Amino acid sequence: MDNKINVVMLCGDGESSRIMFNGIASHVNIERIVFENKVSSKVLIQRRIKKLGITTVFGQVLFILVNKLLARPSRARISQLILDYGLSDTHPPENITTFVNSINDEETINLLKKINPDAVVVNGTRIISGNVLSSVNAPFINTHMGITPKYRGVHGGYWALAMNDSANCGVTVHLVDQGIDTGGILYQDTIHPNQDDNFNTYPIHQIAKAIPLMKEALDDVREKRLKIKKSTLPSQLWYHPTILDYAKYWIQRGIK
Repeated sequence: MDNKINVVMLCGDGESSRIMFNGIASHVNIERIVFENKVSSKVLIQRRIKKLGITTVFGQVLFILVNKLLARPSRARISQLILDYGLSDTHPPENITTFVNSINDEETINLLKKINPDAVVVNGTRIISGNVLSSVNAPFINTHMGITPKYRGVHGGYWALAMNDSANCGVTVHLVDQGIDTGGILYQDTIHPNQDDNFNTYPIHQIAKAIPLMKEALDDVREKRLKIKKSTLPSQLWYHPTILDYAKYWIQRGIK
């Protein structure tokens, strides 16, 4: 492709971000990938207690701890899925990589203004501030691991299955605004996990489906044809399951 657009990526430092980078790297010119440091667990827990209450957050923390044990045997399945889908989670080149404490730091704004990209690809960051979003005249395009607006928040694929709503178990590529997964929908697709999959492997299916959708969205930027798709689904925000939630839906519906 001769007329590749210039892209900056704003990402959390995780596997899905590396997979997305490698998935679109040959399709566009990635001028810079900016990784933000993780928010400390203490700060996250304090914020969640204020929003959800100590009982719910205690159950979420228990689930996270238990899931670390459950994640270990999932690595073989994840490696197989990465191979089957032809994905790569190798790290981006150091010469185009920048680390910041927060994606909303002034350093990010200065970098975006300097590069002035055609599009900004977002993956796994905290909520992006208005100052960052308005710093350049380019669309910010995010991958969300769920079908919006019905499964906003986190673990949208898991929650769709837990709610016996497999028709809405999937992934969304959407424009970014200052809300939580409330930006205009560009593309969506569904995934079809099997009995070998679980909470830790659903995201691999989702990112594999998201890469061609992101390419389509970036092609739309190049051709100046971005179009928001309307949805009639209800809007709901989801959080981490508690240990009781997880046990309930595993026992009742076999969703693990």
